[in-house]
Amino acid sequence: MYTDLQGQTVVITGAATGLGQAMALRFGQEQAHVVINYYGDDQDVEPLIKEIEACGGQAIGVQGDVSKEADVKKLVQAAHEHFGSLDVMINNAGIENEVPSEDLSLADWKRVIDVNLTGAFLGCREAVDYMLEHEIKGRIINISSVHEIIPWPHFLHYAASKGGVKMMTETLALEFAPKRIRVNSIAPGAINTPINAVKFADSKLRAGVEALVPLGYIGKPEEIAAAAVWLASSESSYVTGITLFADGGMTKYPSFQGGRG
Repeated sequence: MYTDLQGQTVVITGAATGLGQAMALRFGQEQAHVVINYYGDDQDVEPLIKEIEACGGQAIGVQGDVSKEADVKKLVQAAHEHFGSLDVMINNAGIENEVPSEDLSLADWKRVIDVNLTGAFLGCREAVDYMLEHEIKGRIINISSVHEIIPWPHFLHYAASKGGVKMMTETLALEFAPKRIRVNSIAPGAINTPINAVKFADSKLRAGVEALVPLGYIGKPEEIAAAAVWLASSESSYVTGITLFADGGMTKYPSFQGGRG
């Protein structure tokens, strides 16, 4: 447990499922106050709220589209009104879809960039503004991807958005370090989330992905949540401007493993 997170307020975008849900629960286990952002009318976050409360944390759900400025402002406002602070902002919401680059429509490009990059920018900006106004030595964590550095054909818009998140994180970290606002990213590799469920249910497809991971297995959302609470805690107090790759070694050229090449 990270006792310094107890009673701190954490906003997590896209927290109804997958990585966001795992992070929300882990912060709940740390007895933090969690603002759970969700997008769809069909997403029920009440069971997650109850689970967090059972752990000794507190939580509320706030619907919103992170690509819309007013909705992101609403998240910060909700954190302030319900819990009186905003200490940690986690920009996790993200989408992807596979399209050959020559067929990539402007609409598809814009939707992914709007959610993955503009949404993260809005979350960062609103969090920084609040932290400066209230003199909070806050922490911002952006959820990136191994594809901020690994090219990904047929996912041009996704890779571009994550490359943008990398440079945004580093720039903000440098700009606001004098105010003791720390800004970092986590770059997950292959993680067993709902978005990957169909692929990983196929044994051949799963084996193909596992071959790209030097540790040899698909990661769990809880392993990303563990990285997030560390970056939010005082245990990482001297860490800012990094991308923490939680990828089982995927970015370390696994084709050369065993002396090949």
